[in-house]
Amino acid sequence: MGVAIAAAPQTAAAQELTNIAQNDPGDTAWVLTASALVMLMTLPGLALFYGGLVRAKNVLSVALQVAAVAGIASVLWVMVGYTLAFGNTTGGFIGDGSRWMLIDLDILREGMTLPESSFALFQMTFAAIAPALMVGAWVDRARFGWVLVFCGLWGLLVYAPVAHWIWGGGWLGQLGVVDFAGGLVVHTTAGVSALVVALLLGKRQGFPGPALLPHAPGLTMLGAMLLWVGWFGFNGGSALTATDDASTAIINTHVAAASAALVWLLVEKAKFGKPTSVGFATGAIAGLATVTPAAGYIAPGAAIVLGIAAALVCYCAVMLVKMKLAIDDSLDVFAVHGIGGMLGTILLGVFIWQGFGGTGYAAAGDIPMAIGVQALGIGVVALYSMFVTAMLAVGVSLFIPMRVSEDDELQGLDLASHGERGWNFD
Repeated sequence: MGVAIAAAPQTAAAQELTNIAQNDPGDTAWVLTASALVMLMTLPGLALFYGGLVRAKNVLSVALQVAAVAGIASVLWVMVGYTLAFGNTTGGFIGDGSRWMLIDLDILREGMTLPESSFALFQMTFAAIAPALMVGAWVDRARFGWVLVFCGLWGLLVYAPVAHWIWGGGWLGQLGVVDFAGGLVVHTTAGVSALVVALLLGKRQGFPGPALLPHAPGLTMLGAMLLWVGWFGFNGGSALTATDDASTAIINTHVAAASAALVWLLVEKAKFGKPTSVGFATGAIAGLATVTPAAGYIAPGAAIVLGIAAALVCYCAVMLVKMKLAIDDSLDVFAVHGIGGMLGTILLGVFIWQGFGGTGYAAAGDIPMAIGVQALGIGVVALYSMFVTAMLAVGVSLFIPMRVSEDDELQGLDLASHGERGWNFD
């Protein structure tokens, strides 16, 4: 089943670089810089993006959840997450315990020009942002303690195994499933899991009804711009080398975001008569999520096509989830990140073809097989994320309630949960 995409690298993390005897300082410096850019996406990018979208009484709680989730995910990554994802493979399903607490790291990660510590750092930033993305699904109503425990366990039981399956030498990568920078590992896992939690947690008071409008679209725009720039490290850093692979990934990342944001504005103009800043920001994020699995494997022209598709498909997904199905995935984590990641994963099977300027197979006849392999990866990752997330969410709720009280929700979580106000103009 993996034959169709065999000509493409499995992922940048698994590139076969042979006869390497020493560290490349340029590659190492780039990956360290990319790690900082990815953390910029989370802190402060994601916190500002989400914080501006909620009502004023919950802005601080959302920012704190994003930061605290990133913090607990990082600590657990060092303790055990890294070895589960990138330890020596055990039957292709999970890494062994050889690198718990990051002990006994190699001077060079096998097959790379990087110290293993640099690789572990870069991967830690992915493990931090993946659960933080889910915060957008439960704003205004999730209990802080439940969020931290659930997200900590989720990183070990959902994120780390999926990362191993695709990037760590596991069974999906061996079958030929390709994910350059996290369309499956980050966005599909987080998006599907966010939808499950939104269903289990229930709707906010007043939803559906009059729109619960963002209190500070300017913050959302600022957050989106930080995410956009930080994504250059997310996708460009996944090349793990300071080469053409990295620059191509960055070009593709930028044009996909730009085309998606512009098309989203056109859709809003046609539907509502006015384009909005929140629409531009949401479109950009949709384009970024969609190009992520393909960024290093496709040509820039294909990235523009992915951006256009991202805007159209993710916009329809937002309307479907909120308007038709009335599911309160509050900040559209599933519709933007989940659908975007899955869309990009499928389209990668098409645009990785060398005839479209991709780095993969040469025969156009291999396109159906490539799409099938990618679809298998989506199905497995989505079903696994759905099942384990449901068990974790319910299991943790037996000890810590998932949802705050009605009074606390009405008061706002800034005061009710943290005794502070995000904004105090008295």
